[in-house]
Amino acid sequence: MEFAAGARLEVRITASDVGKRVTVRSVAEEAAPGAAFTDTVGILTSWEEGVLLVTRRDGTRVRLAEEAVVAAKTVPAAPARRRGPAADYAELAGVQERGWRAAEREALGGWLLRASVVDGAGFTRRANSVLPLGDPGMPLPRALDRVREWYGARGLPAYAQLATGAGDTQEVLAAELEALGWRREVSALVMVGALAPLAELGPEPVGPLAVAAPVAEGPEAVDPGVRLGRTPDEAWLRRYHRAAGQESGGVPEGVRAVLASGPSPWFARIDAADVPAGGGGEGVEPASGGGGFAHTGTGVSGTAGVPDAIGRCVVDGRWAGFAAVEVAPEQRRRGLAQRVMGALARTALAEGASAAWLQVERDNEAAIALYTRLGFTVHHHYHHYRAPEAA
Repeated sequence: MEFAAGARLEVRITASDVGKRVTVRSVAEEAAPGAAFTDTVGILTSWEEGVLLVTRRDGTRVRLAEEAVVAAKTVPAAPARRRGPAADYAELAGVQERGWRAAEREALGGWLLRASVVDGAGFTRRANSVLPLGDPGMPLPRALDRVREWYGARGLPAYAQLATGAGDTQEVLAAELEALGWRREVSALVMVGALAPLAELGPEPVGPLAVAAPVAEGPEAVDPGVRLGRTPDEAWLRRYHRAAGQESGGVPEGVRAVLASGPSPWFARIDAADVPAGGGGEGVEPASGGGGFAHTGTGVSGTAGVPDAIGRCVVDGRWAGFAAVEVAPEQRRRGLAQRVMGALARTALAEGASAAWLQVERDNEAAIALYTRLGFTVHHHYHHYRAPEAA
């Protein structure tokens, strides 16, 4: 949101507006030809000692010297979504937490402490970080001390998972943690989209009649090459990048438990014998970031029993969350990721889901491009902050 041409420039915000969405016009430090000012839109996260800190949607922070500000005002929250399912951050955060459930969980007021220790280390930051969804019930410094003590007792570093970019996210808290020495390590995008279009993905375009096929008919009703199961079997785990290299049956139970968590999990794989020769699929295949499989063909898996593609989906009410969509490097650009997602989407639709979500690291440009082509849009960004080492 910019300032109208010819409008009187005024600074209409004060330090009491911290936490509100603002637009700020300031003198550009390195002005381009004909552009002496720059506009910054985001959450005003602090105003101290003559410096304004504004957090943009993606979590990047802009520091503006007070004397450089020529105009500023509060602006409405971001407009309602024009594409994809509507949802607030709290709803999505709850769905995400249930879909990747930590082995150990403990409430700290409105915060959730999570840990999944496997072989002396935490299995993924998501399952080993505090998730602040409300008030911890005590002053922030004391709450952070409790967090560090809780993770320290388990031999783990303390992490906090915070979000930016939606109407009810945590820009101010993130700025406070940074001021206390917490360091951001990883950032990711949470993307959402309609589920029905994904159900049309397959080896060839499929129509609405195929999409409506009951799940009892299995994935072979549309794509015989995709095998579905309720738990990650040994073949699936051999492709999963966090378990690759483990001998058969050697994947720790703690890893399996997190993977199989959630209200209604599904796992998909495509074996080498089920991949037609030659090219085919358009676009770029992303890499990520027990038995019971429905289809039991006799094809030999990719390399030493490794599937060419895998994926995971957790159905939770109206939401279907996609994760671990991974494709062998030599099989990318052949549509395998779309086939995996299509089979999982058809299964989720049959269970009553209508919306899809996924998360992808911010620097995975190939995956972001693919998901954008599939109709996903960015809902918010999340970041993992690590506590400073104890003095």
